[in-house]
Amino acid sequence: MTAPCTGVILAGGLSRRFCGQNKAFLDVGGRRIIDRLLAVYQTIFDEIIIVTNDPRAYLDLDAAIVTDIFPYRSSLTGIHAGLFHATRPYAFFAACDTPFLSPGVVHQILNALSPGLDGVVPQTSMGFEPLCAVYAQRCCGVIAQRLNNQRFQIKGFFKKLRIRTLSEKSLRQQDPELRSFFNINTPDDLARAQEIAALLDTP
Repeated sequence: MTAPCTGVILAGGLSRRFCGQNKAFLDVGGRRIIDRLLAVYQTIFDEIIIVTNDPRAYLDLDAAIVTDIFPYRSSLTGIHAGLFHATRPYAFFAACDTPFLSPGVVHQILNALSPGLDGVVPQTSMGFEPLCAVYAQRCCGVIAQRLNNQRFQIKGFFKKLRIRTLSEKSLRQQDPELRSFFNINTPDDLARAQEIAALLDTP
């Protein structure tokens, strides 16, 4: 059963640490990260959006492709674009460099929604995880106001909204190693991701 929520993948663009290669298309365990994310999304969401400034690279994928509305390179800009184009009252977001998103964690976040809430954000010992979270479509105006003022910190708008956090303890019930929040920023991270993928794919 799909959720009454849009699934959004933030695919910002090229990475200087990977010689200009798009991290969404990095191979992890024989599968591109974008394909790993779509495999999760397609079991949960009936509307999927990819936010990217390189739309032609994603034309072969079964998802709506949109670009940023504000001319700033920031994750908050991508969240705004996803919410702006979403047709559901809520949108779940994940970054394109997170290869191990757990469906259980996604469902846990969505199930924590309740009437009146503007979002649900995981919080681990590393802090908020705002790029593995769900936000109400009505947050779009508040975010646009912050972007107009060139204020790009995502958690900066939490104070203006009703945001529920999920504790690390509760998250570990679905994802004991918190791999959903593992993202690839460096070649070392990619090497570690290959090790994790090999473990997960071992019978």
